[in-house]
Amino acid sequence: MTHESIKTYCLSKKGASKSYPFDEKTAVYKVGNKMFALTDETSADININLKCDPVYALELRSIYESVIAGYHMSKKHWNTVSCNKDVDDTLLKEWIDDSYDLVFESLTKKLQEEIRLKG
Repeated sequence: MTHESIKTYCLSKKGASKSYPFDEKTAVYKVGNKMFALTDETSADININLKCDPVYALELRSIYESVIAGYHMSKKHWNTVSCNKDVDDTLLKEWIDDSYDLVFESLTKKLQEEIRLKG
């Protein structure tokens, strides 16, 4: 995936937004004001941090060379994925979906409903 395709896919999720709260190069994708993905848009090596179920995160790290514990994130709940290596775009999109879903499900029922109604 490219930086542009990551942006397009992340922002296609209901209620998703993009901001730069840390610096001018790290794009942070949120739903309900909670992060579900981060990426350095200036890096030639495309990496993305994604939230993940802790058990599944360990499994993915053991299977894929390009999946490591989240860089500058909770190692338990986040993975960093080096794109365009041993993970294809379809699988990466599934992991973005999983990350989004984990964060969305952690939102209050009221906020979830507001996001659903906007969509």
